[in-house]
Amino acid sequence: MHTLNVLILEDNSFQLMALHQMLNANGVFNVLAAENVASARRSLESKGPVDIAICDLYLEQTDGLELIRDLALQQQAKALIILSDAEPDVLEGTAGMARELGLKVLACLPKPASAAVIGDLLCAYQQHSRQGGSEPNQAMLRDMLALDPFVLDEVSREEGLAAVLGCGVAHFQPVINQHGGLQGVEALARWQHPERGLLMPAEFLALLEFAGLQEVLTWHMLEQALELVAGVKLVMGYWLPIAVNIPTSILERALFPRQLEALLRRFEVPARMLTLEVVDTTQLQTDKAHVEALLRLRMIGCKLSIGDFGAGGTSLQRLLELPFTELKIPPVFVAGMATDERKQALVGGAMNMAKRMAMGVVVTGIESMPDFQAAKSLGAAHLQGSFIADPMSAAEMRQWLLEAPAQGCDCPGGQAAGLCA
Repeated sequence: MHTLNVLILEDNSFQLMALHQMLNANGVFNVLAAENVASARRSLESKGPVDIAICDLYLEQTDGLELIRDLALQQQAKALIILSDAEPDVLEGTAGMARELGLKVLACLPKPASAAVIGDLLCAYQQHSRQGGSEPNQAMLRDMLALDPFVLDEVSREEGLAAVLGCGVAHFQPVINQHGGLQGVEALARWQHPERGLLMPAEFLALLEFAGLQEVLTWHMLEQALELVAGVKLVMGYWLPIAVNIPTSILERALFPRQLEALLRRFEVPARMLTLEVVDTTQLQTDKAHVEALLRLRMIGCKLSIGDFGAGGTSLQRLLELPFTELKIPPVFVAGMATDERKQALVGGAMNMAKRMAMGVVVTGIESMPDFQAAKSLGAAHLQGSFIADPMSAAEMRQWLLEAPAQGCDCPGGQAAGLCA
């Protein structure tokens, strides 16, 4: 771990020395130590940027917020560990500010620091950097596509397309209403690697985007999603609403709405059964191209969902300017909401706002019974998370539906989820 460069901002000389020793014990020897913001700035100007900054918030002459802002705006650090005795809401607010500024927040830790915890964070950071970080390369791409990583040739379009069609698989997670009735499913992209097994999006999406294959994967996910819907209608006799994530870049393709309409006709699925979820709304523009594309999708009959409401760059102004029909409340606001009144207030406020704007709401990331009950108590909304059901393959999803007769709930699914009264 000797290649890491770390900055410590800590005005307590004993704790500063202890942190320095912890880093050395974990194999980190390129350490800049500073007892105040001015000293930290001088060290950075002299030695250059660091990989990780460990910052206290409360200092004698100023506070750590000043340096955190500098680190981000001047790109002097890639990641941040906040080490402070500040109140939880101050820590959470600082972490949110740092993320908005572009820093990767590894953790918010109380004092005193633990050598084991610091070591785990450093290892996790390096592992992430090795697996992809921000600079994917051809060798990593070839390995992920199950091609020979030692071949120096760039991946061809044909190789990439074959890999997406062979390894890109959709898994499906049920979405229920507050009474346990099934409201639909969401298609989630997975990558079936022949040696490494089933990979999550964080392990392959950046590489596919680097290779220009993100839209190929999107069409592949749409086909698998519509195939499931058509099969459920044929075998079980009802339409299954489905949501599919789409990248913002696909909206810039002038023919996307027409091509999607043709795909819907091919599977004989009504457009009203399909919700297109835009996750990275920070890239959405209210210029003619994006607005026109979204309007055409609505005119076809598709629904549109904001997938990162409150967590990305989605502003209330965008809700007024763009024709969305649904907002999704992400897991960051849902996890632990049963014991966090602020999260309950935020989720409840979003639900009330959406209701007044005639928009649907999906509360995602429900992982426990307390959070499930808390979400139910806030009013009418659709609910999604591993507590209700884990994502499953198409075959598992069909079996799940077959084993979930509508007994005591308004749609299939409630009995299998174990949530109907």
